[in-house]
Amino acid sequence: MAGYKETPRQKMIAMMYLVLTALLALNVSKEILDAFLVVNKSMESTNESIAAKSRQMYTTFENQYTMNQEKVGPFWEEAQNVKEKSTELINYLEDLKLELVAVAERKTEEEVLELYYTDTVMHGERKKMLMLNKVPTKDKYDATTNFMVRPGDEGEAYVLSAKMDEYRKMILDAMNLPADDKTVGLITNMEGIVYRNADGQRQDWEFHNFYHTILAADVTIINKIIQEVRSSEFNAIVHLYRSISEQDFKFGDIAAKIIPKSTYIFKGQQYEADVLVAAFDQNLDATIKIVHGADSITAANINQAQVYEGQAGFGRLEFPANREGVQKYAGVIELVDPETNQMTPYPFRGEYIVAPPALTVSPLKMNVFYIGVKNPVSISAPGIPMDKVTTSISVGKLYKDPQSANYIVEVPKGENQAIVSATANIDGNRFSLGQMEFRVKRVPTPTAMIAGQTGGKIDKNALLAAGAIIPDMKDFEFDLYFEVTGFTFATIINGDWIPKNVSGNRFNSEINGIIRNGRSNQKFFFENIQAKGPDGTVRSLNPINLELQ
Repeated sequence: MAGYKETPRQKMIAMMYLVLTALLALNVSKEILDAFLVVNKSMESTNESIAAKSRQMYTTFENQYTMNQEKVGPFWEEAQNVKEKSTELINYLEDLKLELVAVAERKTEEEVLELYYTDTVMHGERKKMLMLNKVPTKDKYDATTNFMVRPGDEGEAYVLSAKMDEYRKMILDAMNLPADDKTVGLITNMEGIVYRNADGQRQDWEFHNFYHTILAADVTIINKIIQEVRSSEFNAIVHLYRSISEQDFKFGDIAAKIIPKSTYIFKGQQYEADVLVAAFDQNLDATIKIVHGADSITAANINQAQVYEGQAGFGRLEFPANREGVQKYAGVIELVDPETNQMTPYPFRGEYIVAPPALTVSPLKMNVFYIGVKNPVSISAPGIPMDKVTTSISVGKLYKDPQSANYIVEVPKGENQAIVSATANIDGNRFSLGQMEFRVKRVPTPTAMIAGQTGGKIDKNALLAAGAIIPDMKDFEFDLYFEVTGFTFATIINGDWIPKNVSGNRFNSEINGIIRNGRSNQKFFFENIQAKGPDGTVRSLNPINLELQ
């Protein structure tokens, strides 16, 4: 098994990180800040990918330790030490990110966790992830600089570099590499490494990375360090694993390995996985035995095993995914040992999740669709990239919002329900993800108000200053307006009922004159108020009866 090598994508991320760090020193523009957020997101994804590879490697290592504790024991113990020290440093770095946000925001860590972190699942592991784009002070550096570096070699950056140096030494010892080896990264103030600021003056590693560095860059730098820790851990355990020998082979060369195409599949698909040994003789045939629903192959269940024939130590598993839920299986791959000519078993186990196709449609403002407005909707299909998903609606229009990751629904008049459906293209096959039904309603009728009142006493000057009837959409989430097209104004003057019909929503000069000449306790009536809504309907609004103070 080869050591960890960076993919082209990871190399690109590292290059972007270096470019952005240089540009940050020039204090260029907001676009650089946004680019840091993109690089940081990619680093987080890469870090979790490497962590998943390490977990898989530890599992393979443990299987060999179970089979031969005497031979594997010393290497297994060293691998456990690497795992422990790596976990300690990763936890410290994750806590450091939390502390930096708390310092920048002047909030407690509990408040930061509540406001700027989210629960997520990556590569089967649940963890809390920082939503850096949500942090208001991500472009500030004063508080974080004071926290990380201060004159006199003080600040958390010096604690960080000491921990990095200690961890690096442990990794080099585990891999039998010299102290000046630069291949494992995590380099701080090493002899021969010089850091300079924009003016060419020498700096130590701590000042070079964390002096006047904005919070977004601090977090990205720490995630870059996490990437180096993850890579170093993986390389170390691969080295230890390959150090185990068995006869003319290495255990690392012939350990049973499962490589599933996916561990999250939909009902009706096939579960596919490769079972192999990492290095093998082309002339060796392999027999693979599988027992579904078991944690291990035993004498009691091996008669129930399903047999697959492989070649050159390699075999392919294919199971129909007919039952939902977590499906587990155990197996053994059997090879003829060329030294003893005896059949040698290598056990393995695996599991995968079979899920029904799922569709989530969530209106973002109300739990119904309203006629005549743009209804924002969130649509997702757990486990499926949205570029593989095709959406449709039974009535009206459903389209992607160009300003966000959400969708817009527009429904026409005369409908009382709408059904949103989706399908997904997976491995060239189209699957229905289901559908969700929503009620369709017309926009609610607003409340007619004058100076924020629908009745009661009012000051004459306040009434004149208001000068219009305003339709109020109280507690309605959409940003829309009704237009008052007309109303009837009336009052009693010298015992006579004086009505006036008005177009639009504003008081005309005649009405203003009547109000201006009004007396205390005189009543004014605003009735037959008509308003046109965004859906084109004309509504009769509530009357308003006001009395001068």
